[in-house]
Amino acid sequence: MKSTARTVRDTHQKAFAKIFDSLVGRYSRWQVWQDFVVMSACSVSCMVDKSHETEREKTYRETAGKYQDDELHAFSHMLAEVVIGMERNPNQDFLGELYMNLELGNSQAGQFFTPYDVCRLMASVTMGVDLKEQIERHGWVAVNDCACGAGATLLAAANEFRSQGINYQTRVLFVAQDVDCIVGLMCYLQLSLIGAAGYVEITNTLTNPTVTVGKGALIPRPGPNVWYTPMYFREEWHFRRVWTQVDMLMRKMEEDI
Repeated sequence: MKSTARTVRDTHQKAFAKIFDSLVGRYSRWQVWQDFVVMSACSVSCMVDKSHETEREKTYRETAGKYQDDELHAFSHMLAEVVIGMERNPNQDFLGELYMNLELGNSQAGQFFTPYDVCRLMASVTMGVDLKEQIERHGWVAVNDCACGAGATLLAAANEFRSQGINYQTRVLFVAQDVDCIVGLMCYLQLSLIGAAGYVEITNTLTNPTVTVGKGALIPRPGPNVWYTPMYFREEWHFRRVWTQVDMLMRKMEEDI
């Protein structure tokens, strides 16, 4: 079998690809990648999102049931390489770059991820110098990518916030959407690993754009396809959602009077 490890550049990407190669055989390269992403995303989600825990734990168990113990350990090592790689160099699209370099993208669907360097340039150009002023005025801001792919644009935005001295974990809400479940979950994983607060919705942006409850983007329309990052449940964001709900209730009472 042709090794894919040499087609990637980062040390941890290479280690990931080497383990990935070892798992391909009984299942195709695409199936192994898909199962890795699904199991990893379900593991993260089940730790924090009790509203979706039952079905996502079931999905995890069904997926894991196809593999032997040593293969499941290999999946764990792959996730560890992602975690360490992004911790050591958060200024990258770890999974998105791997996905394209391992030729897993769906070219027939026009699936070509924007290179991270381009996303970084766009972030630096589009985010003005008044970001801190906006945050001081409103308390927080939101960024949205309605065709997020693996999340390169949002990752670049997070790094731009950090370069401007803004704590994106407590002051920025990240909202993402993609029609492709696997790449959307890749985005979810990467946002979760950098400690970004927000959510990813797996739906078609054109036919089912993200709908939020109340003012702002704090509370999305509930549904089985919404994946909340761990930091979304942080205290600051919890109280902002509470105040949004209070504001909605007050407005309704005023309308009823």
